Amino acid sequence: MTALSPVLKQATPITVDHGEGCYLYATDGRRYLDFTAGIGVTSTGHCHPRVVEAAQQQIASVIHAQYTTVMHKPLLALTERLGDVLPAGLDSVFFSNSGSEAIEAALRLVRQATGRPNVVVFHGGFHGRTVAAATMTTSGTRFSAGFSPLMAGVHVAPFPTAYRYGWTEEQATDFALRELDYLLTTLTSPAETAAFFVEPVLGEGGYIPGNTRFFQGLRERADRHGILLVFDEIQTGFGRTGKFFGHQHFDVRPDIITIAKGLASGFPLSGIAASRELMAKAWPGSQGGTYGGNAVACAAALATIDVIESEGLVDNAAERGRQLLAGARERATKAVGDVRGLGLLVGTEFTTPTGEPDTATAATAQRLAHEKGLLLLTCGAYSNVVRMIPPLIVTADQVDEALAIWSSVLDEL
Repeated sequence: MTALSPVLKQATPITVDHGEGCYLYATDGRRYLDFTAGIGVTSTGHCHPRVVEAAQQQIASVIHAQYTTVMHKPLLALTERLGDVLPAGLDSVFFSNSGSEAIEAALRLVRQATGRPNVVVFHGGFHGRTVAAATMTTSGTRFSAGFSPLMAGVHVAPFPTAYRYGWTEEQATDFALRELDYLLTTLTSPAETAAFFVEPVLGEGGYIPGNTRFFQGLRERADRHGILLVFDEIQTGFGRTGKFFGHQHFDVRPDIITIAKGLASGFPLSGIAASRELMAKAWPGSQGGTYGGNAVACAAALATIDVIESEGLVDNAAERGRQLLAGARERATKAVGDVRGLGLLVGTEFTTPTGEPDTATAATAQRLAHEKGLLLLTCGAYSNVVRMIPPLIVTADQVDEALAIWSSVLDEL
């Protein structure tokens, strides 16, 4: 009998029958409050009626119209609609299927546009699992181990992770910018550096937000040296942080952003956005793909954007995010070293009494939570951070419900 790969490990033993809003229902009938959102994907909740309707209508019209062969209406409509929400100046888009594909497309573009071979990424970042994206990922060796040699031309600079270093945010930012300057002096000449790739909030790295001075420091150095600044908005985009895109918290201008996850409420769709002038520097034939810009996924994305805007989900993410972060901090026990986040990205880091990462306690907390009806995931280099990623439609009562379960979990540890 055929089986799934034994390497695929579920975070919970649950088999889902159906989902509705912020809840998943298992085949045994039990209901779970889902604060994983498919790792930040189901932005409008499970099976939002308007997204379902848009997908059903599109399926009855055309499912797949390969977009380098023919055009289709949902693709053209989505391209135009994105102009209402993308940062100013990013008026050209390329669509693919996954976050890794978007990162690889951005990498290809920055190298072709600048003629430079190297890129700088930041310690703790996650950018994907394909060879180039995994090479650029430093949130854990599990994403890149065992298939070396990896891609050349990637250099790693510090991210201002104040808690890890035991410093203030100011000290961590000073260090990160100073070390970036040192890296550009000792490892990759600015004249050979095509781009900086950075997440506004480290995702798999532990839900660690950056800060304004750090990101503006990257922008200043990028401008000074002719380097492109790429924000990986795959997890932080489409309202997740309480602004439409995460970098907008920091008053900084990107040259390229990568998008995926919450864009289409669960349908596989990703892409990159840049200025038309920059996108035109991609070499002919370098962008394409069989399934990119799928018609059903584009229809779902159009409905998703409409729902986010008409239901005020960006503002809701900001309000509920403040509620969730404050509540998680209030409930922190001695087993918790730090609680942090931005919008509906909240992480609780478990440490030992001596301050070491406590992976076992984080795993126990995640297990106890799902046993009590709350689905959560872990992240961080040591998998000692429990993260909360509810859909953007989450209500104040549902946040309170989750916090009550979480409080019970912490009391039981």
